Amino acid sequence: MAVAKKTQPAQGVSRASEAGAVTEFSKDQELAAYRDMLHIRRFEEKAGQMYGMGLIGGFCHLYIGQEAVVVGMQMALKKGDQVITGYRDHGHMLACGMDPKGVMAELTGRRGGYSKGKGGSMHMFSLEKNFYGGHGIVGAQVSLGTGLAFTNKYRGNDNVALTYFGDGAANQGQVYESFNMAELWKLPVIFVIENNRYAMGTSVSRSSAQTDFSKRGVSFNIPGEQVDGMDVRAVHAAAEKSVAWCREGNGPFILEMMTYRYRGHSMSDPAKYRTREEVEKVRNEHDPIEQVRNRLLQKKWASEDDLKKIDASVRSVVNEAAEFATHDPEPDPSELYTDILQ
Repeated sequence: MAVAKKTQPAQGVSRASEAGAVTEFSKDQELAAYRDMLHIRRFEEKAGQMYGMGLIGGFCHLYIGQEAVVVGMQMALKKGDQVITGYRDHGHMLACGMDPKGVMAELTGRRGGYSKGKGGSMHMFSLEKNFYGGHGIVGAQVSLGTGLAFTNKYRGNDNVALTYFGDGAANQGQVYESFNMAELWKLPVIFVIENNRYAMGTSVSRSSAQTDFSKRGVSFNIPGEQVDGMDVRAVHAAAEKSVAWCREGNGPFILEMMTYRYRGHSMSDPAKYRTREEVEKVRNEHDPIEQVRNRLLQKKWASEDDLKKIDASVRSVVNEAAEFATHDPEPDPSELYTDILQ
């Protein structure tokens, strides 16, 4: 069992509570976290390039900067646990183990995509990997994730539903209806609020009367905790704690992940509501991947050459996915009339 110890949150990014802890990772855990986060980042960078080339249409919301959240949470799950999220979803899919070729093919609207090329960036699913979307309607996934937890309760298993949403979605009405039902029925759901400081472009200080989102469940008696979402070890420690809480039948838990997105809200967002200096400060001082990289080097668990090989391997996987996605055929027009609920 990993030993937890206190850590100082990243200044300017996190105001995680003093009770927050980090899990001291083993060499294998650090290397796995490094590879998984790097995989997400390289995939998202490639997706951004392909969007700029006109190969991806519609909306595209990148997860660059927030990788530690989904990787740290996923490390605490077991087979059967479910994941559901909003439209910034590529990182969650990859962390769940979905095939990057299928994800990229869906982004480019090809037959081999997870939704047969008909859903695009915001609408992909995988029952095999217990990933229930990708949802384009702000906050819609919160009530659905609560429903997944109800299924677990009804079936009498000990599975947990991870329900991700952002600081903007946290102000939606259905979120609080879900909180009420989840606590009333003691449902095994972890509400993971990814607070990247800006909703569609508005700072949380301008849009939220209560900016400490970990307290949003107080009136429903749901415990909450702020977490340094730029440190994968802190995320993992919070995940272990909240998952255990749910498996023991105690009901829901709220985790506010203090994180940061480097890119705009979507690919069409120039992000003029914040300074370049602010973004660079986070990149230089609190980048989630660089933190792991530095620890690996300092502890001599990996050399510069070792890490370059990991990067090369990850890039190869991502490039193969992009190659597949650009050569896979588009759906037949007849597909317009399939998979339709009448």
